[in-house]
Amino acid sequence: MSILRHPLRVSSAAWVLWLLLPLSVLLMGQALPAESPGRSPSGLTAEEEVIIGVYRAASPGVVHITSTVLSQDFFFRIVPEQGTGSGFMVDDRGYILTNNHVVENADNLEVTLADKSKVPAKLTGRDPNNDLAVIRINLPREKLTPLRLGDSTHLQVGQMAIAIGNPFGLDRTVTRGVVSALGRSLKADTGRQIRNVIQTDAAINPGNSGGPLLNSRGEVIGINTAIFTPSGGSVGIGFAIPVNTAKKLLPQLIARGRASHPWLGVSGLDITPGLARTVSLPVKEGVMIAQVAPGGPAARAGLRGSQRRARVGNIMLTVGGDIIVALDGQKIATVDDLTAFLDEQKKAGDDVQVDVLRDGKPVSVVVKLGELPES
Repeated sequence: MSILRHPLRVSSAAWVLWLLLPLSVLLMGQALPAESPGRSPSGLTAEEEVIIGVYRAASPGVVHITSTVLSQDFFFRIVPEQGTGSGFMVDDRGYILTNNHVVENADNLEVTLADKSKVPAKLTGRDPNNDLAVIRINLPREKLTPLRLGDSTHLQVGQMAIAIGNPFGLDRTVTRGVVSALGRSLKADTGRQIRNVIQTDAAINPGNSGGPLLNSRGEVIGINTAIFTPSGGSVGIGFAIPVNTAKKLLPQLIARGRASHPWLGVSGLDITPGLARTVSLPVKEGVMIAQVAPGGPAARAGLRGSQRRARVGNIMLTVGGDIIVALDGQKIATVDDLTAFLDEQKKAGDDVQVDVLRDGKPVSVVVKLGELPES
């Protein structure tokens, strides 16, 4: 007879064994645990192995930058002031990419390598408008570990982001997070917007500036540059300049020491519905030209700046200039739209059709763009 059909006919000894069998199996399972899913024989998770692999491959190419600025104290004595930041090697010629604010105004630059050796560095080029700079060290190729530059075009929110740098001077510290958001904007010290900035929750602190933000393949996807913090430390909101911006500018910074940006030769004011109502403008958005640079591209083409002053609330504004509403037929609503169009679509020497409203009437002017002067 089947035990399943007549369980009460099982002998008492067999019954006890039947009851104890699951317990013995359970106890055996506890005594000899199976290998946990998702863990390697070393006991590491797949994610841990990725981070370890990226760190081992990339950290030798991350450097600690010390900048020294010479200043005078109250008694006119020369006093050195030091600042620190991060950077990373981009080729086997000794070029290192970092932030402009890490090396700006430095009288001396020193780089500490992964083996703790220190070597002098020289500034090669910088672009304050994107907070990027290139410095160079003189070492044999076998002592250099260039990092692979990835592609920031197809990043996705939620993908792994790994930061390596020197927060508070702690060499080659690694932190892990995700890409928290894309398409952010930051204002550079020059006042221009840095666009398409990557937001991450990988911990970034003072000293991380200029270090790489990497993906799970160990490719650089961004250059860590800023944090939002009410406390001075990381609160999980960090920002990195996209690597594609650096890839575009790197050859110029190495070859000529600066980056070329197209220049229209105007300073402008965003038109808002409130401003439009207050000063009776014919449109609710666009860029009102406040000033035209003397002898600049816009001035040569005949564009006009503001002619009069008007009070808007507690602020006096210059108004009455040409209102830019489109460039090459593309709608322009703000100053950021204008600079974004020029930086992404044009280069110095190109022609651009500027559509403006002048005294309420549409006017089209072709402007040959110049090169943005250095600050």
